[in-house]
Amino acid sequence: MKLITFRSGETTRLGVLDQDSVIDINKVLPEVPADMRAALVAGIDLTAAARKAVEKAGAADRQPLAALKLAPLIPSPGKTICLGLNYYDHAAESGREKPVYPWFFLRCDTSLLAHGEAALLPRVSDRFDYEAELAVVIGTRARHVKQEDALQHVYGYTCFNDMSVRDYQKRTPQWTIGKNFDRTGGFGPQLVTADELPAGAEGLRIQARLNGEVMQNADTKDMIWNVAETISLLSECVTLEPGDVIVMGTPAGVGQSRTPPVWMKHGDKIEIEIERVGLLVNTIEQEA
Repeated sequence: MKLITFRSGETTRLGVLDQDSVIDINKVLPEVPADMRAALVAGIDLTAAARKAVEKAGAADRQPLAALKLAPLIPSPGKTICLGLNYYDHAAESGREKPVYPWFFLRCDTSLLAHGEAALLPRVSDRFDYEAELAVVIGTRARHVKQEDALQHVYGYTCFNDMSVRDYQKRTPQWTIGKNFDRTGGFGPQLVTADELPAGAEGLRIQARLNGEVMQNADTKDMIWNVAETISLLSECVTLEPGDVIVMGTPAGVGQSRTPPVWMKHGDKIEIEIERVGLLVNTIEQEA
């Protein structure tokens, strides 16, 4: 199944994609919360509910996808945990050896933005970079999970663009500040449930394209720590809860590592595409 979150006035709604139309699951099945995270926390079999909504929906329950304004896939995750330097080639282009342990950092909700929205080029910096990444949405609670059991806790996958303000990122040994400017974390457009993809979403092409030019071109199998390993390692430390998000790092080709560096500017279009997962598109807008 493919699920989206879309805006309706001042609220957001959870929809299931059925070809080019969207069905508001809560309107067809009122017992299902209108929020993906809330539905997962409640223990609802969201995939079964989405299938039932598709079966029950009439013509009046369907809206064209093209007419909807999307929201970040999960507007307010419990935790958004990101990995740095998780592809061998990106670690090398950054002048670093393979890390001995994942470089984890967090993103806050105000940094997230939806497919189709304008990312915000900060007025305090022009070193604005792209990072194509696979994002994992946790479906069930995970604590002290063995690697061989870890993928049972994944609900689905989506695209993420971990846009980074590089000079602020480098002002401190911890990357948090450069990764949390407002409207810099592209998230979506759709969740693809884990049952529709290879285990751990491995072996999928991942690309970033800036104004149509391919800047990053890799395969998710090239990650240093795969999805199962990452979940197992994180669950040693924190309880992963339904609706939490793990962003799995980026491959080589980022703007800061090019000669000369390539920084995103006002009016640019950045596309993140992951095979069988989706296409995330954002334009760049200068902050007033």
